[in-house]
Amino acid sequence: MSQLDLSLAAEVSARHISFLETGRSNPSQEMVLVLAQALDVPMRDTNELLRAAGFENRYAEPGVDELLSGPLGEAVETMLHHHEPFPMMVIDRLYNLVRTNRAGSQLFLIADVDLAAHEPGTVNVLRLLFDPASRKMIDNWEPTAGTLLRRLQREAFHRPHDREMAELLDDLMNADGVPADWRNHDDAALDPMLGVEFRMGDLALNFLTTITEFNAPQNVTLEELRIESYFPLDDQTRSLCEQLLI
Repeated sequence: MSQLDLSLAAEVSARHISFLETGRSNPSQEMVLVLAQALDVPMRDTNELLRAAGFENRYAEPGVDELLSGPLGEAVETMLHHHEPFPMMVIDRLYNLVRTNRAGSQLFLIADVDLAAHEPGTVNVLRLLFDPASRKMIDNWEPTAGTLLRRLQREAFHRPHDREMAELLDDLMNADGVPADWRNHDDAALDPMLGVEFRMGDLALNFLTTITEFNAPQNVTLEELRIESYFPLDDQTRSLCEQLLI
């Protein structure tokens, strides 16, 4: 954005924007927040801007375990339970698995991943998707992986200072079998739903997946959590999910 565009969006004089950019003036805490909102800066980065300007964080950044230890955690556990016998997972901004229900654990077992053998938050859903062994289990791997990679591209573009996200994106871009044209940033609208087709021998599971995000204007950690829900696309998938939980 130009200084003029930013001044109009933030309702601040272009002269003051210029003084802030060149260092002739120091921003107040309120000015940092106003500019961050005008630029649609994520909460985590807004906190970094505040710290750089000499102020305290505005938004809480609790750990995931702390966040999900109270009433919110109970609500999430209720959602996970009531979605049985179909998989539901809670993931963080880097697509690390935070929580899942029993059906989700069974789905990982089918992919030869025993969650009980891993520490919470150490299983990365995207890295697993791009792993050659897991890739063979997804009939529609290319459209599924391509859609998720474009989603990650957009998120990384929106968080240019998130080094962990940039590293994840770079690793996936350089994974074996990734088409070269996937490196091109795609501004096309992404469908909020995604179909995933798993196949292991004669076993076939066809799901529609959706992503739900929390609306939490005062909490960084909660803003970055997402709930991924799986819904059966056919009777066979529904029946197999029911059998896996018996």
